[in-house]
Amino acid sequence: MAGYGYSYKATANEAKAVGVGMPISFKHGVEVCRAIRGKDITTAKRILDDAIGLRKAIPYKRYFEEMAHNKGVGPGRFPAKTCKFIKGLLESAEANAQLKGLSTANLTIKHIAAQLGGKVFHSGRNGRKGKQAHIEIVLAEGVKKEKKGKSKEGGKAAPKK
Repeated sequence: MAGYGYSYKATANEAKAVGVGMPISFKHGVEVCRAIRGKDITTAKRILDDAIGLRKAIPYKRYFEEMAHNKGVGPGRFPAKTCKFIKGLLESAEANAQLKGLSTANLTIKHIAAQLGGKVFHSGRNGRKGKQAHIEIVLAEGVKKEKKGKSKEGGKAAPKK
């Protein structure tokens, strides 16, 4: 089998992991990746745990035709199987970062993508197709960006001169 080619070039202070041929829905993978993209590790794990535990739905923005709305989310679902696989992949990328000597306290998800996997045909009379997707994650070490605007003192922005 040939090696997997990432769609993102990682630098020295980034760690990566890939799941090839994961038995998950590509559409669910796209939506879960969109929900945790740009988040730090602890927030992403909390989002995935909430979806696995059926506490908070993953909002769907692209593949949501005829989908019921959830409270505070809009159209969304609880793709528990997909979240379990992506959480395991996230933990693998975190272990790779630790092995590289990066601080795991301030890791953020710099790149996460889902690609359509190969088609697997099941045996039987109907010859159903199985689902497969490839998920790639790149974690970067860096500080969180502070929001511009109002200052903490007084609740108003400093006047311009």
